[in-house]
This record gives sequence, C-alpha cells and structure tokens, in this order.
Amino acid sequence: MAEAAFLVVGLGNPGPKYAGNRHNVGFMVVDLLARRIGDLAGSGAVKWSRHSKARAEVYEGRVAPGGPRLILVKPLTYMNLAGQAVGPLAVFYKIPNAQVIAVHDELDLPYGVLRLKSGGGEGGHNGLKSMTQALGGRDYLRVRFGIGRPPGRMDPAAFVLRDFDTPERAELPLFTELAADAVEEVVTTGLTPAQNRFHAR
Repeated sequence: MAEAAFLVVGLGNPGPKYAGNRHNVGFMVVDLLARRIGDLAGSGAVKWSRHSKARAEVYEGRVAPGGPRLILVKPLTYMNLAGQAVGPLAVFYKIPNAQVIAVHDELDLPYGVLRLKSGGGEGGHNGLKSMTQALGGRDYLRVRFGIGRPPGRMDPAAFVLRDFDTPERAELPLFTELAADAVEEVVTTGLTPAQNRFHAR
C-alpha cells in the first residue's frame, strides 16, 4: 500500500511586496512547517525547490518521526490562479482531494481564530475558487486563519493586501504556530480530533 502523504498548500502571493500581507498567512504557516521539518531532519536552512511540473515551490518531509509525509506548496501563480499550481501537483503526487489541505486567510473569522473543515463553499476567496476548479471538487481540507473584517468601508480586496498592523504583528508568531500545530494535528490524528482541540480555543 502506498505511503500516506498530504499536499499542504499555503495560499498567498509570491515576492517580497506581498510577504507581510494578511492574504499571505498561508505562506507564513507553510514556511513555519518547513522550518519544523528541517529541524527534525537536522538539515539546517530550508531550501524550497521549484517544481518541474507546476508553477510552485515545494518542500517535502515529516513533522514527526514515522508521521505522514507532507508536501508543502507555495504557488507562484498569484492567489487567483493557485489552482493552476495545485492541480498538476495533486496529479503528479497522486494525492486525493481528501489529503489536500489549503491554509488560507479568512475574512469571516476574528483575527487569530482558527477553524478547520472539509469541503464547503469558497466564501468569495479566489484562491479557493481556483483550487476547487482545478481539483474538480470542494472535498479538500481547509485550515482557515481568521484575519477579521476591514474597518469602516474599506474594500476587502484592499484590506487583504495590506500588512498586519502593529498590534496584530505582535501576536502573529503565536497564531502562525497554532495554525501549523493544527495542520500537524489534522495529518496525524484526523480532522475531527483536530476540530475538537482547536475549535475549543
């Protein structure tokens, strides 16, 4: 029987211009997971690789000895076309939708709140819409990282492309650690136990 593996997709936009944006929390979380994998393997600095079959950077490994293999993904397509990277990678690695995890920002949750689910709608999130189209269904896993609603009448599209403000940045390391923990919990114990743990926060 083939070894269990998960495709963990951090949604975001490539390049330093976007690195600190609220829309890029998915990249932040998979970067942290990559550092954890590197630490476990004793491999030192993390080196992401450009994949030959998709416009994406990937990093592979385990976050626990004997645990499932994680294929971490940062699409280089920009958010709205993320599926163009995710679809070919799911085919290449033979990963079913039930073992694809999208880590993404969520406007409809307060800042720092995590919610985990399988399937459901995209809530206007263009990265998820692109993934759904490329994967041929909504039955993939999501780690939803709350960024809150924009203040006043600010356009949500502008809000997500702004950096976190100073008070938020103070708590961001804690919340990204928790989101990385949530991904680990999903892949090691399953969605329901992970929901029970992280939804109770």
